Amino acid sequence: MKYQPKLSIIRSLLFTYSFENYDDVERELFITSKNINNNKELSELFDGLTKPDFISYEPARRKWYIDTLNHFLSTDEDFESVFHLFDTYFDDEIIDKRQFMHILLECLERYEAEIGEK
Repeated sequence: MKYQPKLSIIRSLLFTYSFENYDDVERELFITSKNINNNKELSELFDGLTKPDFISYEPARRKWYIDTLNHFLSTDEDFESVFHLFDTYFDDEIIDKRQFMHILLECLERYEAEIGEK
């Protein structure tokens, strides 16, 4: 089954970074140690916290996340709705939300490629 792109699913992928997910002090410290406006540090953050969850998802769900990001990055979407009323542990405000999503997509595609190599 092919899922239609749906921007709201990205929020669930980013739940790891939400104040509502408050059970792990080490995770919180790792999040706050990264500059989310620096592509390298953002990738490191995704590698450390998003990758383990993402690779545990079934293939159709992983594809849905990748297809959704590809779809909305090919439009003029600003991704404000993803972060609206979404409080995170990030120390800084995300300066360029499209770039943030672009880095997220690059990471997800890399994780998917790594799964395919196994």
